[in-house]
Amino acid sequence: MIFRVSGTRENPKSDHRTDAVDAPTRASYVTEADALDHVAGFCLINDVSERAYQIERGGTWDTGKGRDTFGPIGPWLVTRDEVGDPQDLGMWLDVNGKRMQTGTTVTMIFSVATIVYYLFEFMTLMPGVVITTGTPPGLGMGMKPAPVYLKHGDTVELDIEKLGTQRQQVVAHEEISRLCQVACKGLDGALALEIRP
Repeated sequence: MIFRVSGTRENPKSDHRTDAVDAPTRASYVTEADALDHVAGFCLINDVSERAYQIERGGTWDTGKGRDTFGPIGPWLVTRDEVGDPQDLGMWLDVNGKRMQTGTTVTMIFSVATIVYYLFEFMTLMPGVVITTGTPPGLGMGMKPAPVYLKHGDTVELDIEKLGTQRQQVVAHEEISRLCQVACKGLDGALALEIRP
């Protein structure tokens, strides 16, 4: 899969992120102990973030999450009974074959049950809602001595145990029109990762 990240034109700072995702059943005001009973399943998401929007344009995280083609989900939804303990899954993400993130869901700041319970306190969640839940250390913006952001030509591959593997290619803004023309000639589901210079 090729996906597009519509970053800022002036200074793109697109970043990768491996997440476990769950889709709850319709409910509200559930206890933390019962929260996982309202989870339909889990799947993998590359929770791509445009850091320039998040950090330099108002300081909210959601502005950098909603770009076209951000957050590719899949390859499939795995039911709770097939996953077992969602807090015991290995996770990794590579950029150009280099391991950038590795860990397990046990290192999440909040457990899946805590996140689902917390959200149910504020809203009724409907079937099909997707909740991104956490990522291991190794985000590009946290690299030292300087952040490492995604760029044209990069290949991102990520995996969560029992949930599958994704692979995406980063494509610069100038390539979008050409790729869309190629996609129309038979490449099913081709999306492009856009980074504007």
